[in-house]
Amino acid sequence: MKTLVSLVMILVLFGACIKNNSSPIWIEVTEWDLINNPDENPLDNYKPGVLTHAIKDVWLYVDNSLVGVFEVPFKVPVLAYGSKEIRMIAGIHNNGISATKVKYPFLVPYVITLDLNENETYQIHPVTMYATSTEFWIENFESSSNEFVDGNTTLSSLVSSSDPAILDSTINESQFGRISLNSTDNLYVGSTDVYGLSGIPIDLPKGVDCYLEIDYHNTADITTGILAISATDVLINPLVRINKQFESEVEWKKIYIDLREVVSGSTSADYFEFTLDALLPNGVNSAEINIDNFKTVHF
Repeated sequence: MKTLVSLVMILVLFGACIKNNSSPIWIEVTEWDLINNPDENPLDNYKPGVLTHAIKDVWLYVDNSLVGVFEVPFKVPVLAYGSKEIRMIAGIHNNGISATKVKYPFLVPYVITLDLNENETYQIHPVTMYATSTEFWIENFESSSNEFVDGNTTLSSLVSSSDPAILDSTINESQFGRISLNSTDNLYVGSTDVYGLSGIPIDLPKGVDCYLEIDYHNTADITTGILAISATDVLINPLVRINKQFESEVEWKKIYIDLREVVSGSTSADYFEFTLDALLPNGVNSAEINIDNFKTVHF
């Protein structure tokens, strides 16, 4: 009997607590948009190209207090009322690894002030843009020639293509880069030669955040790398392998490759170039690797 009485008292007290507590507001976010920066005074080399993105996450703050990190889309309760500043910072999967979520430092936070009322749901569609201090180098494959050169052992080439079956107007302009592999031409080995072709090196800064962005559509694995080049040496550094997609499911995707560690460690490098390597997968007669918006991003 005592147990029953105690249980009834607990339930009554719990119910009173619920009645006295405020109800949360709800913040609902479906996706990010990446837009042009309207600032009229960007740096001279502020040329971000086609604005593709793979922003997966939101760092959500209310009045500078972190609520949490959430993968879009999401709907979360927040105990906050009245006029509040809502701040959202764009997050990406570092090196394509979903377990490694990081704030992407080149994108401007989305900030909005809302008057929050209990039990209300606030649907927010955040937008972001590259900061005007961001610097880019881009190969967009819009010309008949590009800044990749074939390696000595390659059996295929990286060429520009306008294949309408692959072209996506939201990702590509009029062309993209293509590597075709088959049972005869089953190997691609190549690298950029930006300095050799243009006389202007890819000069990446050491000790700060620096990324390589790539849009890709591939049915064969492709291994990325970076060459650290000095007057006396060329060091080859592997980066990330982009796994093949199944033929029935292949689509355009985007990856953000973190260059900070390898660039900062290349203390004697005068400039950098990028490498791509691919091999026809076992058991198939042909495969394709399509890439676009191959760009370095840093401050």
